[in-house]
Amino acid sequence: MSHGHHPHLDRLLDDDAYARATADALQALSAPSRLRILARLHAGPTSVSDLAAAVGMEGSAVSHQLRLLRHLGLVVGRRDGRQVVYELHDDHVSELLEQAVAHVDHVRLGLAGRGATAATAGVRA
Repeated sequence: MSHGHHPHLDRLLDDDAYARATADALQALSAPSRLRILARLHAGPTSVSDLAAAVGMEGSAVSHQLRLLRHLGLVVGRRDGRQVVYELHDDHVSELLEQAVAHVDHVRLGLAGRGATAATAGVRA
């Protein structure tokens, strides 16, 4: 199945550093805690303390995850008085998150009724 030509994807084949940077960004999405943080930020800018409460994590753990997400260019933070408020870097991050969730839904619907396979046995809601 062809999805058309995308020059950005050609760079994955030709540029090892670009492929590594892309893998690093996608790997950031592999932790459920980071996905929950990004999902909350999808709703709008949020302070670390409000994020911690929303995702059920300690503030220090949320701060650690936010540092990683900021380093990878997925979130940005700005000081607002005594606290830092974070938000998604841009619409690309929002779209990436939405597409990842849509893909999981698509795969689950496509495999419904077929029983668990090796590829889906470890997937949880």
